[in-house]
Amino acid sequence: MPIPVIAAVDALLVLVFVVLGRSSHAEGLTLAGIAGTAWPFLLACAVGWAFTYVLSAIRGHEPGRAQTFAPGRVFPAGVIIWVATVAVGMTARGLLTQSGVQVSFVIVATIVLAVFLLGWRAVARVVLARRAAATPEPRVPESAAD
Repeated sequence: MPIPVIAAVDALLVLVFVVLGRSSHAEGLTLAGIAGTAWPFLLACAVGWAFTYVLSAIRGHEPGRAQTFAPGRVFPAGVIIWVATVAVGMTARGLLTQSGVQVSFVIVATIVLAVFLLGWRAVARVVLARRAAATPEPRVPESAAD
């Protein structure tokens, strides 16, 4: 799956999390309201992506290891992106906005974002693996094998 598509899915799911949260608390679904709630978590998701990229670059310089930036994998990339989205997002929300960070919100956000950010990766992996297994390998004509 192309990296820009993976990034777009993550951003979209963070926005879905925000919209669900705002609507469950009867907060307005205005563009300004959604943006005000979403920006700490979108920023945090980007931090997770950056950390994942840097980690893959560092590991790629180890002897015998190829640099593999694979943000679509559940582990380690998905886990790093999820943890950063929650931890950095809550920290930014608490320090840089007027919104509070209640323990119950942290728990709900941790669970929902895990289901969203890790769940879609797991489902995509299964779907892509099944699709690859169902696709027959191209046959090489016997005359080309010589």
